[in-house]
Amino acid sequence: MGTPEFSVPVLEEIIGQGHEVAAVYTRAPKPAGRRGLEMLPSPVQAAADRLGIRVLTPKSLKSAEEAAIFASLEADVAVVVAYGLILPKAILEAPRYGCLNLHASLLPRWRGAAPIQRAIMAGDKETGVMVMRMEEGLDTGPVALVEKVAIDPETTAGELHDRLSQLGADLMGRALAALSRGSLIFTPQSEEGVTYAHKIDKAEARIDWSLSAQALHDRVRGLSPFPGAFFEADLGKGLERIKVLRSLPIGGGGQPGIVCDDALGIACGEAALRLLIVQRAGKAPMTAAEFLRGTRIVPGSFLGAPTA
Repeated sequence: MGTPEFSVPVLEEIIGQGHEVAAVYTRAPKPAGRRGLEMLPSPVQAAADRLGIRVLTPKSLKSAEEAAIFASLEADVAVVVAYGLILPKAILEAPRYGCLNLHASLLPRWRGAAPIQRAIMAGDKETGVMVMRMEEGLDTGPVALVEKVAIDPETTAGELHDRLSQLGADLMGRALAALSRGSLIFTPQSEEGVTYAHKIDKAEARIDWSLSAQALHDRVRGLSPFPGAFFEADLGKGLERIKVLRSLPIGGGGQPGIVCDDALGIACGEAALRLLIVQRAGKAPMTAAEFLRGTRIVPGSFLGAPTA
């Protein structure tokens, strides 16, 4: 049971280990293209179709009919990785060994929808992946296996996503192997240190230059490559949205939002932030030097008022 690209390596690992996958549950295809006439399957559905596995895409699992369909699969265990739908009690209890979830944080820290982004945005130095048995609560179940990783100061959410996806596939493979031997042991989560990784709000992506350079750097990393932290500037044709994909905290400063050098260093509430890789609307990512060519942005330029 999974939907995004993050889930695909787990499915491939399960198949590679020789497990029988009774069915794949994923979110329904979404309209794509300019007119929305094409339906784009989820990455997990595309993988399942390639592997010749039955795919089910219910909008909800809360009905008795969907519970009956799920129970008819007679699964030993359900593997859940970023599925996107709530699993009611009837679903959680249907498989013989319950539902195993792969979660991309060190629970109980960052329960919820956006653990990878939130860990980086908070400046965490460490995160990981965990295999837990699902309960009705949000990521509250007991944990069986964990793999920890360090978060380097320049790591982006995209890079951490890819690393945890591969580590998670290996971890879930080990969990299923232990489960088949009857040696998978679960430990209750600590009641201390609980935090929630709420979905990223669009407003969070707008850069507020009154924040410290370090806080903005962590936000840039946590939102790169998607949705991308951004500011607005007039490059000659009115205000234009510019995403920042890589940055570097530097010394210096001044009024927040002022360009303080000729290498795209921007004064912040504390210190300054050098923008290394940016992206204009409809353009490919580019270096600061490429971006500055032919623009009106020079030392002393003001990149918008800080937001509250």
